[in-house]
Amino acid sequence: MHVAGIDAHATYVVVAIVSNDGSIVQKPVRIRNHEVERLRDVLSPFHPLEAVVEASPSWPWLYDLLDGPGCRFVLAHPKRLRAIAEANYKNDALDATLLARMRVVNLIPEVYCKPIEQREQATLVRHRARLSRLRNQAASRIHAELHSIGLCLPRGRLLTARGRAWVHTTAWPLFGPEQQRLVRTHERIADGLKRFMKGLDRRIRDMGEEIPAVALLQTVPGIGPYRGLLIATEVLPIERFRTPAHLVSYAGLAPRSSRSGQVVRYGPIPAGANRWLRHAFVQAVTVHVRRAPDSWLSQYYHQLKERRDWRVARIAAARRLARAVHAMLRSDEVWRHA
Repeated sequence: MHVAGIDAHATYVVVAIVSNDGSIVQKPVRIRNHEVERLRDVLSPFHPLEAVVEASPSWPWLYDLLDGPGCRFVLAHPKRLRAIAEANYKNDALDATLLARMRVVNLIPEVYCKPIEQREQATLVRHRARLSRLRNQAASRIHAELHSIGLCLPRGRLLTARGRAWVHTTAWPLFGPEQQRLVRTHERIADGLKRFMKGLDRRIRDMGEEIPAVALLQTVPGIGPYRGLLIATEVLPIERFRTPAHLVSYAGLAPRSSRSGQVVRYGPIPAGANRWLRHAFVQAVTVHVRRAPDSWLSQYYHQLKERRDWRVARIAAARRLARAVHAMLRSDEVWRHA
């Protein structure tokens, strides 16, 4: 068995191949991304082999090209490759060789490679999430102008018809000419983004209807077609996570901990992990508490909120929700209210 380390870039890749004892059998070679046949020619004499690539925007086309009979594609977690990140001397050839040798001694932190159908789903829901973020930014710009004239409108109300009417009656006379132009511009941006989001919501609903796990997730109050498809896209197949704790950790909902002797100290939740999944669980809890105030999850949230800060309670409830989702997907059972 040989191992190929591939250092991928936007326009080229650098390939180095080592044997199972770590010795180099193919010196690092640079190949342009459009030279697909040349890349195959370099790798084919060493089949069967494993091709190790660090996760980056460039990995999907390499996965689609290489993974198959004679070649197993291995996607490496970039933040955990500390040997490469902390090297004093770095270049593409060294990185490719080190990737291959780290795989030989089983030091590559492996990441799940989404197939093309799942990547399409992820592209759709992430596109929708980014448009929503841009719309909120446009609303925040209008909020800033309101604050500059001593007025304030509750969050979420600005983008409603009543909030828009309030801005154009109560606040409008206090705005200067340039402020009025700015507000009009950002209102048009928000309206345009809303039209795009409605179209994406229809695509999300149609795509989710083809995935049984999405329908199962929508039995949870607070999880609709969008969050259902997002969660399903990020966690399926659920067998990747042997226990609920693995899913909680993957979603970045487990607090940091450090142990010294018999003392264990817990810190904040990590900044890394899957931010899309974490945001989905946290926002689902926010909606769930409003829509299902009598559920066991809402009761847990309110009990913890009385003793701790609401932020702590929300993250803890999101952690419980992630555990429940793991159980639902493993057992194929719907949400239990109590």
